[in-house]
Amino acid sequence: MEALSRLLDRLSDYFAHRKGLIPLIGIVLVGANYILQFLSTGWVVESDLLLHLGVVVALLGFMLAWAL
Repeated sequence: MEALSRLLDRLSDYFAHRKGLIPLIGIVLVGANYILQFLSTGWVVESDLLLHLGVVVALLGFMLAWAL
C-alpha cells in the first residue's frame, strides 16, 4: 500500500509541472485516428478507437490539470 502511495505522489508531482501533457496526448491520439482513416482499414479504424480514447484522455487531462 505504501508503494502505491509513493507512486501516486510521484505521478502527482510529475504532472503538476506538466499540466498540458495529458491533453496533448489526447490530441495526438485524435490526430492519429484522422491519419489512420486514410492509410489503413481494420477494426481500429472502423470503430474510431483512437478518436474515442483521445477524447476521454484529453478530458481527463483537462480535469486533472485544473485540479492540480
